[in-house]
Amino acid sequence: MSPPIELRAAPHQHSGRDVPTIMRNVVYSMLPICAFSVWQFGLSAAALILVVTASCLVAERVNNYFSGVPNSLSDWSAAITGVLLALSLPPAFPLWMGAVAGFAAIWMGKSLFGGLGQNPFNPALIGRAFVQAAFPTAISTWVPAYASHRFSEFIPSSLVAPFMSPPDIALWIKQQGVDAFTGATPLARWKFENISASSMDFLTGHVTASAGETSAILILVCGLYLAARKFLDWRIPVAVLGSVILVAWAFHLAQPARYPTPSFMLLSGGLMLGAWFMATDMATSPVTPRGIWLYGALIGILTVMIRYFGGLTEGVMYAILIANAAAPLLDQFNQPRIFGDKPADHE
Repeated sequence: MSPPIELRAAPHQHSGRDVPTIMRNVVYSMLPICAFSVWQFGLSAAALILVVTASCLVAERVNNYFSGVPNSLSDWSAAITGVLLALSLPPAFPLWMGAVAGFAAIWMGKSLFGGLGQNPFNPALIGRAFVQAAFPTAISTWVPAYASHRFSEFIPSSLVAPFMSPPDIALWIKQQGVDAFTGATPLARWKFENISASSMDFLTGHVTASAGETSAILILVCGLYLAARKFLDWRIPVAVLGSVILVAWAFHLAQPARYPTPSFMLLSGGLMLGAWFMATDMATSPVTPRGIWLYGALIGILTVMIRYFGGLTEGVMYAILIANAAAPLLDQFNQPRIFGDKPADHE
């Protein structure tokens, strides 16, 4: 008797890369960025990454329990959200606020829409947008990197109790032996003082920024690793960064005294982290070839416009969230024509 024939639905060949494998490699690729952040900001950065990531994992598990679905921690998606969210926050951000951000990211940015793959917006950016609205002072408080006692003591604001007045950060900075600290990011100094930082400062991490946004070259290397392993679509960051270069170059060419160089726009703020690790989220980005290019270009253009003409110094977060909302439309209007189908004007 011949063996039974087994019938299966497509796809009949599998690459061997499932969701946990992809997500796990994304987390691995961010570990050097986390390590560099801890090297720069010490105990506070390490605690922030651990607390925010743990809060995302707890929020995911609580949602699993009350929704009656199997444990989804093994797919690593909550871990990615936690690490990305922590890297987008200031290193002096109070830890309890970081925990709030983690719960908001999972519950408002992911669980509310049905879980993994159904969220229209990047959960980490939802969490950051929430705390930016809820705690505007804390999220705009900056500290210098490489403080002398960063491995022996926390930044005072890290351990502040919930809803209590923050300590005097300026006094702590002075105690670290830092005499000249402006307390502003390079984007803020350019926007309000017309002072630009050097490209070398951005490449080496000697700038004031969020915990994981200080070294553009390190983020680029980690992003290229994912692109080489085909764990992200390289067209998205290329479109984002390319559109920023073109738009910034046009403005700088027209008024060089008013607008900074393209390299400044490219390396400053959270653009690199957003382009390589947030805009490339598979659940929130288009899938059509033309839609992908338009999606990346939209993020780059909006980022420059918000930085130049908006009230905020940074525009990456809102640019990506707006592009997330536009992604379904970009796919809808850029569907490839079916092979053999006649163009509409010939029908």
